[in-house]
Amino acid sequence: MAETKTALVAGGLGVIGRALVQHFAEREGWEVVALSRRAPDFETRARYLAVDLLDAAATEAALARLGEVTHLFYAAYQEKRDPAEQVSVNLAMLRNLGRAAGARAPKLRRIVLYEGVKYYGVHLGPFKTPAREDDPRHMPPNFYYDQEDWLRAEAAGKSWDMVALRPDVVCGFAVGNPMNLTLVIAVYAAISKELGLPLRFPGTAYHTLAQVTDAAQLARASEWAALAAPSGEAFNVTNGDIFRWEQLWPSFARAFGMELAPPQAIPLAEFMRDKGPVWQRIAARHKLAPYAYDTIAAWGFGDFIFNCGYDVISSTTKLRQAGFAETVDSEAMFLRMFDEFRRRRVIP
Repeated sequence: MAETKTALVAGGLGVIGRALVQHFAEREGWEVVALSRRAPDFETRARYLAVDLLDAAATEAALARLGEVTHLFYAAYQEKRDPAEQVSVNLAMLRNLGRAAGARAPKLRRIVLYEGVKYYGVHLGPFKTPAREDDPRHMPPNFYYDQEDWLRAEAAGKSWDMVALRPDVVCGFAVGNPMNLTLVIAVYAAISKELGLPLRFPGTAYHTLAQVTDAAQLARASEWAALAAPSGEAFNVTNGDIFRWEQLWPSFARAFGMELAPPQAIPLAEFMRDKGPVWQRIAARHKLAPYAYDTIAAWGFGDFIFNCGYDVISSTTKLRQAGFAETVDSEAMFLRMFDEFRRRRVIP
């Protein structure tokens, strides 16, 4: 009988972490433990533990009870406006958990670290595309660099190793997440429809090339990364296609039963700030799940994505050549996720 593997998922209720929990909970031969500051709002056979990863002692105490962990998937994240603080907080969380796992999980084999296209400087302006894993870094600070460097150094000479995955705009089911683009689109569309407006693309990046990563695709790639990826390597992980928003927006309008109108750049963080009463009216009429308006859509994140006036493309050649060749149609992914949010009564 094959040995049971245990996945420890840090950040177990985020877009990435939730998909990881669901994926491994459905796989034979895997046990799942998730770390999160909140309790799960769905049924799962995974164990959830509330652990403050900034508390080194509490983190080590929690890991002492989980000696069976074989694979750690690190998707925890705290948003900080100041780049230096973002480095210090996110590095401290990884360091506390990584050290605790190394000391308290004797069966640990591999840590999978999640990064993103911010690694290549997407937040700074136009960058070389398609981005390759061996592209030079930009001027720091960038917390991905600190996390990866620390983890590589920590793994040296240990019985476990590391692999880094670099998705972009991870799309999946999670509410209250700072970077969930699917909900930004859906809630924006629902409010526009409620106000009798057509669906307009709300930014300037209507014609540039873009990419996204299905959280379920990333979860499958994560299992591959845990079991089969070459040690110490980093891999870009996207759906494998690229698109322009002008190609997707007409199908989004049809999905919400709306007329399509030309783009009109509006700052979502400003213009959607006062739409709480409109959303409450929608939620009451459609008997939606009771999520607070200020947690349901990250308008600032939508502003960044929809006004990114340059191509954002990651090469996935290295990933495919290493053995993971799955692809996802991004338009079909968005439509599927809109339907899922409806079934779960998050949107009308």
